[in-house]
Amino acid sequence: MLATPEQTDELVDLFRSGGQRLEFKKNAYIIHPGEVPSGVFYIESGSVKAYDITRYGEENLLIIRKDHEVLPLIWALTGQERSVIYKALAPTVIWRISRQHFLDSMHAKPELYAPLLDMAIEMYRLHSERILNLEYRTVRERLVSFLLTIAQRFGESDGQKVHITVPLRHQDIASSINATRETTSRELSTLERHGFISSRQSLITLLDEKALEEHLGS
Repeated sequence: MLATPEQTDELVDLFRSGGQRLEFKKNAYIIHPGEVPSGVFYIESGSVKAYDITRYGEENLLIIRKDHEVLPLIWALTGQERSVIYKALAPTVIWRISRQHFLDSMHAKPELYAPLLDMAIEMYRLHSERILNLEYRTVRERLVSFLLTIAQRFGESDGQKVHITVPLRHQDIASSINATRETTSRELSTLERHGFISSRQSLITLLDEKALEEHLGS
């Protein structure tokens, strides 16, 4: 990580001292379809799904943003708009400041770019992993790779088990691994039947992370 704890705290204080605190219920829009962002957002708690709509009218999951991250980061820094929709996956608390206030603060204190660079690097890493994941030939391999990757970001360990703390719809997983929802659902059921995972109300638990890693490498 490039940022010091002090720089990270200062970035957070920028939002908390000069921003508006907003609370979103699960499935509430933070940025609606086609909407220009109303400001720059800092996620204090919760999780946010970023997605777009394909030409076929299907949701395409891009990334899940978590607490202590800033969004939409590209727009905040460059002003370039993309047709990205942001929706709360769980009850979420966010602080919002205007983009102009954000940019003025960055210019006044360039050291605040360090934590933002850390976030940008992490986003680049995740998108790179998604591209590499698509090199696997079978849907099952891509699915296992996806689950292992998201468990690193949102997993809570409990012995051999790892509980993924964000809800994952089958369509979201399917769009991430370039598969149909039907095939993805079938492969998830197969993994569950063989004791690799368990699933309840869109929350997935890896029952044996090491076994899944070995399954991917076999």
